[in-house]
Amino acid sequence: MEKEKLYRLKAQANQLSPILNIGKNGVTDTLIEELNKQIKANRLVKIRVLKSAEEGKDLEAIAEEIAAATRSTLIEIRGRTVVLYR
Repeated sequence: MEKEKLYRLKAQANQLSPILNIGKNGVTDTLIEELNKQIKANRLVKIRVLKSAEEGKDLEAIAEEIAAATRSTLIEIRGRTVVLYR
């Protein structure tokens, strides 16, 4: 993805609130299904990963798993928040 578009998406993401929280159940089929609906409707989504979701995994691995499962692009990880775009 070109740098200009990436910067524009990051700027747009700053204005968004997280639409989903990933908790102790981690990445489930239901979560992926809902996330696919949200990405289809909004294209750019922000997700918060709670500490309880990290059991044995780091945040980056969780973000990459979600991006692969939803066939979306990981735009950024900031703190405990993940931004995806399709």
